[in-house]
Amino acid sequence: RDSWGSIQDRLIREVDSRFRVFDGRTFKAERWAGWLARRGLPWPRLESGELALDEDTFRQMARSHPDVALMRELRVSLSQLRLRELAVGTDGRNRALLSPFRAKTGRNQPSNSKFIFGPSCWLRGLIRPEPGRAVAYVDWSQQEFGIAASLSGDAAMMAAYASGDPYLAFGKQAGRIPPDGTKETHGAERDLFKACVLGVQYGMGEATLAGRIGRPSAYARELLRLHRATYPRFWAWSDGAESHAMLWNRLHTVFGWTVRVGAEANPRSLRNFPCQANGAEMLRLACSLATERGVHVVAPVHDAVMVEGPDSAIDAIVAETQAAMAEASELVLGGFRLRSDAKVVRWPDRYMDERGRGFWGRVMALLPDGSEAVVVGPDAIPGSRTPVAAGGRSRPPWVAQ
Repeated sequence: RDSWGSIQDRLIREVDSRFRVFDGRTFKAERWAGWLARRGLPWPRLESGELALDEDTFRQMARSHPDVALMRELRVSLSQLRLRELAVGTDGRNRALLSPFRAKTGRNQPSNSKFIFGPSCWLRGLIRPEPGRAVAYVDWSQQEFGIAASLSGDAAMMAAYASGDPYLAFGKQAGRIPPDGTKETHGAERDLFKACVLGVQYGMGEATLAGRIGRPSAYARELLRLHRATYPRFWAWSDGAESHAMLWNRLHTVFGWTVRVGAEANPRSLRNFPCQANGAEMLRLACSLATERGVHVVAPVHDAVMVEGPDSAIDAIVAETQAAMAEASELVLGGFRLRSDAKVVRWPDRYMDERGRGFWGRVMALLPDGSEAVVVGPDAIPGSRTPVAAGGRSRPPWVAQ
């Protein structure tokens, strides 16, 4: 923590050497515009004509351009990250108020500066299990796509989800990828259909989607047309959600969580509400089910949970967690089951978000020798250490007696 100021300066020198857009610690918009022009990269602009330099724009553009992703990590680390605000106790545990139901969708809204999953993803490398322990990050696979497919009743969309790779399936259903095509043989085409699917979920128009995929607007327009043609029932449902909200001034989840809609409501937010809000219901239910079955849930994270337990029992813990998440999805979606993936980390390894691995390496290289573990603490993982007893069931072997 004490070295962070000097690390910031050294990070700027190292990362900015390929961009040359900083003046001291100040990001210069005109220099960034010049860097974009030299590389021929399109960039969203404001109504005034100035470059859009907000975090949402950088996040969207970073998905398609690795260099932009690197600059985004640097900007976030400089502007948002305050290591002294990260809520870590003397035992190396991160505990932060989750602020449940704070978002209009009913999702949690913990402080980005206090919760380990709030700041830049490279900081998650601070998460490390204690000796003899392990953690697992278990997340739903394409949760929003699956929720939309089920709630809309779109058979083609549900079939795409059931295939295991909805992006490849979309390309095949649209007739742009052959039936025997794979991620290896048609990876470039799959990436375009993936960008379209995610763009629809984010409410992107053709101009924004075109910038994201680096193609002309006409190309993005055709992708969006294919999505509408392939999944007409989904689009009728999405249109209906917006119309219902504007007519009745409210929307609600399958369990009754309701949002009141005003005259200035954003249509994209209205269309996105069913997926986000029912995803929040699903996460709460999954946490409850897993906890009642003796799983030590240490952090809910949007569409995932992090769980902890003895190294020797972590595989069984993951299986119980995935079963709870599958059951939660079935209860919310009327029998439609969502898949989940798990990443297990055992002592002495650290949890690492692959998107932040490169930046983590840069920061660690700038630390004084032997000081890596002092940044926040070698055993920093979110949650309480109090073991959770099973509710109404026999204790699994990983629950403390």
